[in-house]
Amino acid sequence: MKSATEQAPARHGESAAGTAPVQAKTHEVVLQVRDLAVDIRTRRGAIRAVNSVAFEARAGETLALLGESGCGKSMTAKALAGIMDPVCDLADGSIVLNGTDLAALTAKERLKFAGPELGIVFQDALTALNPVYPVGTQLGEAFRIHRGMNAKQARAEAIDLMKRVGIPEPESRVKSYPHQFSGGMRQRILIAMAVALNPKLLIADEPTTALDVTVQAQIMQLLRTLREESQMAVILITHDLAVVAEEADTVAVMYAGNVVESGPVAEVFTDPRHPYTQGLLESVPAHLERGAELKSIPGSPPELHNIPAGCVYQSRCPLVQDICRAQRPELRQVGGAADGTNGTVTAGAAANDRGATVRAARTVACHFSEEISNA
Repeated sequence: MKSATEQAPARHGESAAGTAPVQAKTHEVVLQVRDLAVDIRTRRGAIRAVNSVAFEARAGETLALLGESGCGKSMTAKALAGIMDPVCDLADGSIVLNGTDLAALTAKERLKFAGPELGIVFQDALTALNPVYPVGTQLGEAFRIHRGMNAKQARAEAIDLMKRVGIPEPESRVKSYPHQFSGGMRQRILIAMAVALNPKLLIADEPTTALDVTVQAQIMQLLRTLREESQMAVILITHDLAVVAEEADTVAVMYAGNVVESGPVAEVFTDPRHPYTQGLLESVPAHLERGAELKSIPGSPPELHNIPAGCVYQSRCPLVQDICRAQRPELRQVGGAADGTNGTVTAGAAANDRGATVRAARTVACHFSEEISNA
């Protein structure tokens, strides 16, 4: 698996594709999430699906939410975008996007942020696109609603968007319907819809699901190019460690609705401080010989209605002790692998080799993080 530090940055003034100028990175915090909690209403009562989640997303950088299926990644994304299911409630926390706390707004007030400030790419483009309207109509909708354009102007913008994301012959294909495109082309159209109004934040929820390897690489390259051109903050939701290593600047590892570790990808992957992160990394068959035993994490995540009182990972952790069962560890800052600090955010220190100027803090929720690091 290629490490995050091996990814060469694009040359100054040039996009990753080499076709458009790239804005200088500002690394300003676009999104700040604190103590985010989401409840699901059931017959048994409220179930906490996301608990005290906290992270930051910066301009021109990608934050990956990493974890197994069911760990709360997509639920977190829906809470950020304000599109949770009717049985879900935002129970606590703040979602500050460019100085505005979205959690404090009504559903109607949040609508004006969808498009100009925040875009989202879903994992299944065929169900996300409306099958009864041409893609040009769907792409032009944002310009008609938010910028008051007429149908002709919106169509011209839709064609430009299709060109931007690499759809061939956009002038003729703007009249085509979603089912007339391949899976990769539909995903490009969905990305075009998400970035139509140049949002400050883009959420990509498993954007390469069900695509073949070659198309996956093309989609990730497209997202990287768009991020660098417009200096968006990108939140990438995935369970693929290789994608995180290749594409992300920072990572937040989630388990049972909680963030258990976060920090720069290069540091988290080379010096994991939580046993769950360590288990995920050890499960990658990077240097195994034929016939060697594949490592895995025994057991399965706890049911949401039966989360233990102590550490959420205790039932699967090889280091579990009495304190883990009695006391839930708080997410706290720890020293970085690169500089040996005590978790402070250091101006001038690189997050990784992609040119960042502010290093994200290392955080971990484990009673024995130092022992894991020193083992």
